[in-house]
Amino acid sequence: MRPLAGAAAWIAKTLAVILVIASVNFALVHAAPGDPAQVIAGQSGASDETLLKQLRAEYGLDKPYVVQLGTYLGRVLTLDLGYSYRQQRPVLGLVLERLPATLLLTGTAFLAALSLGILLGILSGVRSGRWADTLIGVLSLVLYAMPVFWLGLMLVLVFSVRLDWLPAFGYQTIGVTLSAPRRILDTLAHLVLPAASLAAVYLAVYARLMRASIIEVAGQDFIKTARAKGLTRARVIRDHMIRNAILPVVTVAGMQAGALVGGSVVVETVFAWPGLGRLVFEALSQRDYPVLLGIFLVMSVLVILINLATDLLSRLIDPRLAAPGAGAGA
Repeated sequence: MRPLAGAAAWIAKTLAVILVIASVNFALVHAAPGDPAQVIAGQSGASDETLLKQLRAEYGLDKPYVVQLGTYLGRVLTLDLGYSYRQQRPVLGLVLERLPATLLLTGTAFLAALSLGILLGILSGVRSGRWADTLIGVLSLVLYAMPVFWLGLMLVLVFSVRLDWLPAFGYQTIGVTLSAPRRILDTLAHLVLPAASLAAVYLAVYARLMRASIIEVAGQDFIKTARAKGLTRARVIRDHMIRNAILPVVTVAGMQAGALVGGSVVVETVFAWPGLGRLVFEALSQRDYPVLLGIFLVMSVLVILINLATDLLSRLIDPRLAAPGAGAGA
């Protein structure tokens, strides 16, 4: 019964968090300047007051703020994210249509940044003060200092324009019929540049954090004891140093996963990647409030799920975290 009670408590807390996030998103979006009715009327070529009143009444924009908020939260509980003013389609369908592309991009960038960052951090930490450490440190600083959009444009200029190795924009080659294996390869080729642009900054962060963690763990007593027992240097690094040093990196990576999803807006715009980030940009320019709210809500849920996965992974790495009162005497 205890696990069931814990699961029920977690579900209730998650629902409460989602409703709070939805309320904050609703307040922020509606506080932004601009009137969706005027945007819709302007796109139809007419903007008289009668049409504006009709549009506000049709989309519920003439109702008090509290009523609009209550209606929106009620729809959220039933998984109804509303209707797009501009595209005349259910928001949930639009989001689900673009979500796989965003998950592919951010998932690839996240795994690449985390794995390469950890490897570079280990190499830098175990060779602290040597040329490899200096080289990785300089590379990390350069990657961290580069704006994402500028790095993306430079990658396009080098690998697409000059070398013609990779496609510059889009998700797949348009106007070409490909078999399933070739279509997968084509999508992967289009994925390389945007994923590299998105992963660069986070790779630098994880590398520096892993380096610092390795150096800190290397001075601990249990490492000295392992060396005194005659264990090889490779085994000490693999079985003792990495396992204890990687936990802070995993924790920070889970916390930054939300920023990674949000950062895809710039990358998807630069590379014309048909994901949620590009949909956010389009909805902003069109004042399509339901689409913005739907995307923000889905991104928030993704962040919650990623944090849950990070917590489970941290407990897998260090089982002591799952014990009652873990960390009290650590």
